[in-house]
Amino acid sequence: MADYSAPLRDMQFLLKEVFEADKLWLSLPGARDTVDPDTADAILEEAAKIASSLLAPLNRSGDEEGCQWNEGVVTTPKGFKEAYNTFIEGGWCGLGGNPDFGGMGMPKMLGAQVEEMVQSANISFGLYPMLTAGACLAIDAHASEELKQTYLPNLYSGVWAGSMCLTEPHSGTDLGIIRTKAEPNGDGSYAITGTKIFITGGEHDLSENIIHLVLAKLPDAPAGSRGISLFLAPKFKVTEEGGVGERNPVFCGSIEHKMGIKASATCVMNFDGAQGWLVGEPNKGLACMFTMMNYERLGVGVQGLAAAERSYQNAVEYAKDRIQGRSATGVVAKDKAADPIIVHPDVRRMLMTMRALIEGSRAFSTYVAKYLDISKYSDDATAKQHAEAMVALLTPVAKAFLTDRGLDSTVLGQQVFGGHGYIREWGQEQLVRDVRIAQIYEGTNGIQALDLMGRKVAMNGGKFVELYAGEVADFIEANRDRSELQEFVEPLAAVFERLSDVTEYVLETVEQDPNAVGAASVEYLDLFGYAAFAHVWAMMAKVAIEKQAGDSSGFYDAKLKTARFYFRRLLPRTVSLAESIKSGSSDMMALDVEQF
Repeated sequence: MADYSAPLRDMQFLLKEVFEADKLWLSLPGARDTVDPDTADAILEEAAKIASSLLAPLNRSGDEEGCQWNEGVVTTPKGFKEAYNTFIEGGWCGLGGNPDFGGMGMPKMLGAQVEEMVQSANISFGLYPMLTAGACLAIDAHASEELKQTYLPNLYSGVWAGSMCLTEPHSGTDLGIIRTKAEPNGDGSYAITGTKIFITGGEHDLSENIIHLVLAKLPDAPAGSRGISLFLAPKFKVTEEGGVGERNPVFCGSIEHKMGIKASATCVMNFDGAQGWLVGEPNKGLACMFTMMNYERLGVGVQGLAAAERSYQNAVEYAKDRIQGRSATGVVAKDKAADPIIVHPDVRRMLMTMRALIEGSRAFSTYVAKYLDISKYSDDATAKQHAEAMVALLTPVAKAFLTDRGLDSTVLGQQVFGGHGYIREWGQEQLVRDVRIAQIYEGTNGIQALDLMGRKVAMNGGKFVELYAGEVADFIEANRDRSELQEFVEPLAAVFERLSDVTEYVLETVEQDPNAVGAASVEYLDLFGYAAFAHVWAMMAKVAIEKQAGDSSGFYDAKLKTARFYFRRLLPRTVSLAESIKSGSSDMMALDVEQF
């Protein structure tokens, strides 16, 4: 496997040149006092070192050893605890945290780049701080001041870790039927009883305490999702001095044996009257959880990007070194028995597809992160409202499209290796196994598609789509007369017209066909994703054209060539997607259940 090298130049291109993050951060009251260009560069450079030298070397050994469970105690693979200690010494767990409680307060646009590097190096390791960051978001947004003071400083420092306990054996997507109960203790705390499954980082040996956020129901809770409350239950109770006290009755019953991410502990957690405290208002637990869901789901999308980037780096190195056959245009490596496989069109097809999807994914995830920053930091009510609408619309696309394309790219990278990609030695098969879960957790991609098509499009008559299309239309109008950009602007306009046409079709059909949303949702999200990538690719191409002259590195030239590949080879997929959507639901639902 090739050594991991963080794509810093591409990250800086997006932050500084495409999205002009420095100017944006200066305009946002909550960001301007925490980050500047020099700080951002230093953070990216240090994160690259941590990822490549500390985390990446543990990726394969962590996969082979995995986490171990012994009578409720979970042990992470060799080297993980030492790496975690080094990681938290650098303050990385609190990168995006509230400065009032010890966080660094960095914007998500920057944090997303750091997350990519960590996940590219070692997805299993990256899940531990990722879950802590998610717990911190919910606590900071909804918990009492006392809970914030008690828990956030140690969570931001990484001395304590966090987990999110949602899923139960009988309740996955449908959280309204959870059975975990929270009984009042009479002192302001609650006794939490129930079982949760698939809990990432529910138990491990990395931190001195684990703070569980648990969905449960109060005795008088309304039925369904309206009766869910959120509670904070620590592994160890906290003393009056703020230290670790006696054990809370919450234990890990077992860990899952999984296809991938084997160094990440996926736990069955049993709460046996564990003492917990209400976070937010009673019966408003889902709203509290969704505060962090936009961040977490973007983070999972970034996992797809991260695995794809690592696979691409491995495949490029291999394709340049492996010799097989001769180029169709004549001998290239005259001193060798054959040419490197990178000369062959099919290998180029795979590598270019990976590259175009990866760079599009990085740009799109940064674009979504921009709106998360505006929604969080802006003091302009109109800008804030617009950003929140954009985040609501684009988050399911970021989670699902980036992870779907992430799996596609890791498989393509594996294919470049041929038979060598199927065996352990080269590391490609681990990337395929590790990234597969990203399509499933934090809401399966089918659920993300239903969320996009049902809630974010059909339920509001397509208003969010109109907002986004308006922004794209502004870009098209601003560049319509630039001849050098027409190869990007014209197909961008065409694909958004196609998206608008399909959106209108579904909105009209849903009134007569209850299955219309479900039948169209997955293809609609894919079409939306390819259209959104066309938008960010056009933005990147614009900058590359403007800066290409005088560039001796070839960076902007490569960017333009990749943009052309995307528009000419990948964007046409939207034509067949549109036709599939317009076929309706009748054929999909035609078989009787007994005929399956």
